Amino acid sequence: MRGPQESKLSQKAKGAGVEAGVASPPLSAGLWLVPTPIGNVRDITLRAMDVLAAADVLACEDTRRTRQLMDMHGISVAGRTMVSYHDQNGAARRPQIMGWLAEGRSVAYATDAGTPLIADPGYKLVTEARAAGYEVHALPGASSVLTALCTAGLPTDRFLFAGFLPSKSSQRRQALAGLAEVQATLVFLESPRRVGATVADMAEVLGPGREVVLARELTKRFEEVRPAKLGDLASALGAEGPPKGEIVLVVGPGDGAPVATGQDLDDALRAALAEMPTKAAARAVADQLGLARRDVYQRALDLKTPTGGNE
Repeated sequence: MRGPQESKLSQKAKGAGVEAGVASPPLSAGLWLVPTPIGNVRDITLRAMDVLAAADVLACEDTRRTRQLMDMHGISVAGRTMVSYHDQNGAARRPQIMGWLAEGRSVAYATDAGTPLIADPGYKLVTEARAAGYEVHALPGASSVLTALCTAGLPTDRFLFAGFLPSKSSQRRQALAGLAEVQATLVFLESPRRVGATVADMAEVLGPGREVVLARELTKRFEEVRPAKLGDLASALGAEGPPKGEIVLVVGPGDGAPVATGQDLDDALRAALAEMPTKAAARAVADQLGLARRDVYQRALDLKTPTGGNE
């Protein structure tokens, strides 16, 4: 049987003849992964509302957020079990959820925003459910990764989602170096506080001329989709300060040529400085390596000072 109260929007849709007037089947036992809107609350699917309305158990990254979303769409909890499940309490909560699945119950899992497991909790839960032989159903729905990729205007035939980069610059640059020659569009998530430093590292490791799109507050009132070159965006963010809102960075694929490292730059500059004045050397090396002239000139000045040298 259906849950205590079916979604009001789902009822209206069926009354209008959606799905040829065929009612959704009862929710079977198993784990149901429910995507939720990343901003605009209307970006929830009818099927997601049906599952939230019918599941025996509601597991949520944040019960308050999920309850608020359900209230907005007229879906009642109506005495059903609702528990939190997130990275901090997952180890303690999973045995309880496995127990409900063992009893033949349907468990809906919803994250705060977006699709479960895509830079959101749920991986270990799905792994354990699969290993125990329980059915796992993933509903399609909202995703900041795909939304940013589709709106960026960069190649979409091949892309790599790299999630969040390390917070420390040295580790972040190392991770970027491993991605530098990947012939695909790269998609990253980043916090407003770190995005300036991250883009600066991207410009140095991937090259300042590589295309990037900063997508911010997607589907929300102050949505911004900002295309630029990595070097230009790094300079702009350095002058502007941290932006507000949730951020996705979409970086276009490289041209297949090896990316110059810091050591490559220093070696080229030392050779050029031995033969020509500083400005001329910086200009020649910048053109040779495809780097921003001002950055190369500053590095040339650093190498000429007594405290310069390799860093």
